[in-house]
Amino acid sequence: MVTRVSAEVHGDERGALLAFIEEQRGGIRRSVLGLTEEQAASRPSASGLSLGGLVKHVAEVEQSWIARAKQEAPAVDRDESNWHECFQLAGDETVASQLAYWEKVAAETEAFLRAVPSLDDTFPLPSQPWFPPEGRVSMRWLALHLIRETARHAGHADIIRESLDGATAFELVARERGSSGE
Repeated sequence: MVTRVSAEVHGDERGALLAFIEEQRGGIRRSVLGLTEEQAASRPSASGLSLGGLVKHVAEVEQSWIARAKQEAPAVDRDESNWHECFQLAGDETVASQLAYWEKVAAETEAFLRAVPSLDDTFPLPSQPWFPPEGRVSMRWLALHLIRETARHAGHADIIRESLDGATAFELVARERGSSGE
């Protein structure tokens, strides 16, 4: 479960960017190790964030960015009226179902970024207050944005997890290794 970013193969910028995205995904996935659904839904800080909600959010946001880069509609349409819903598990959503969804999204992200002709290619952004005002961004910008977005929430996840049971990333990895027989 420990994620490391090895030096990229010379000239493999896409591989390096994808490795950094995956490293940050690993931090969030690690934060939910061994938790019950109730623990993953709890909000131990003033922010109202939960680990289950963060998993849902990062999966949904990653999917929406890749859809926009493909010039398709995101799977879930969010605006100011429903933005808060992407931070909450609802209905039959579970941490496991969101992790499985995120795994599919991650595979789509990798396939897409490896297939685009150039990281310099651009795509248009919709006119919404949380998007850059320039109107277009490159595929490189997209990859860097996904790193930043995921890293920000990986930091939130570390704090939330430690607030729940005091477990740090090193302890969570050690527990996981112990339970898997490594």
